[in-house]
Amino acid sequence: MNYHYPLDDSWSKQEIIDVVHFFSLVEQAYEKQVDRDKLLAAYRKFKQIVPAKSEEKAYFREFEHASGYAGFPVVKKARNTEQQTVKMS
Repeated sequence: MNYHYPLDDSWSKQEIIDVVHFFSLVEQAYEKQVDRDKLLAAYRKFKQIVPAKSEEKAYFREFEHASGYAGFPVVKKARNTEQQTVKMS
């Protein structure tokens, strides 16, 4: 991993940890697989920190540009599946 997570300087230490955790689960969905419930719980925390849809899209774009991993399709797949794990192929 040779990139940085999109972060905001105004976030608290715990908020940074929560956002990094969410983006690491997005990575895991592409590289291996991720537990659906853990991903959705991390996304809910992310949305508490970044409630505005426009900001969410901006952070997702920045993350995708840096990593090559798109966050929205992972969240969408997690919401729409009954399976316990999410894997992006």
